[in-house]
Amino acid sequence: MHKIAVFLAAGSLALSACAGPALAEEPVAAPAATRVAKEAKGLKTAVFAGGCFWGVEGVFSHVKGVKGAVSGYHGGTKTSATYDEVSGGSTGHAEAVKITYDPAVVRYDQLLRIFFSVVADPTLKNRQGPDVGTQYRAAIVPMSAEQSAVAKAYIAQLGAAKLWSKPIVTKIEPYKAFYAAEVYHQDFMLKNPKHGYIVRWDAPKVAALKRMYPTFYRATFLKDAG
Repeated sequence: MHKIAVFLAAGSLALSACAGPALAEEPVAAPAATRVAKEAKGLKTAVFAGGCFWGVEGVFSHVKGVKGAVSGYHGGTKTSATYDEVSGGSTGHAEAVKITYDPAVVRYDQLLRIFFSVVADPTLKNRQGPDVGTQYRAAIVPMSAEQSAVAKAYIAQLGAAKLWSKPIVTKIEPYKAFYAAEVYHQDFMLKNPKHGYIVRWDAPKVAALKRMYPTFYRATFLKDAG
């Protein structure tokens, strides 16, 4: 994967960014799920992997009903759950985001719809946008039997709808472990709105969320979520 070294002025931290030249994927108007999530009252958690976690966190941090969004690493082991090691692509982790949400405001099936519409291209294997490697795979990680059933039904629904010219390769992965990423990755879009990668790749995703799902869009970023 091609990486660009960037510097965060605050703290003078050198950071290997999710970055590289390529064409951005277009948002897709995914249909409402026919299999509606039946979730009990109370906050729930969900894990989504969709390429660089900056954009995944950025989109969900603008969704009404989302109460927390933490960037991190799904799968692999705790000892290798660091950005430098995961970026090598051999640890088994996927850059992912664990969100906490209120199903009374936004259901799991609606989160899936947002994910497939504006967050990740489900036809790309082990890559999203300019980022290549197994750590950038798109994956759904259900945290309950209900989430698993809803995710399977929705992926089947999307496949039958043939919204994309290529087959869907996004997988449903069993939950193994989730490790929060380093502090400088949390709220990255909020802290670095003019960062080249954010402007090129992730700001358009938030704009698409606002345009396509205005009833779910929250103008303010969920600061220090999770």
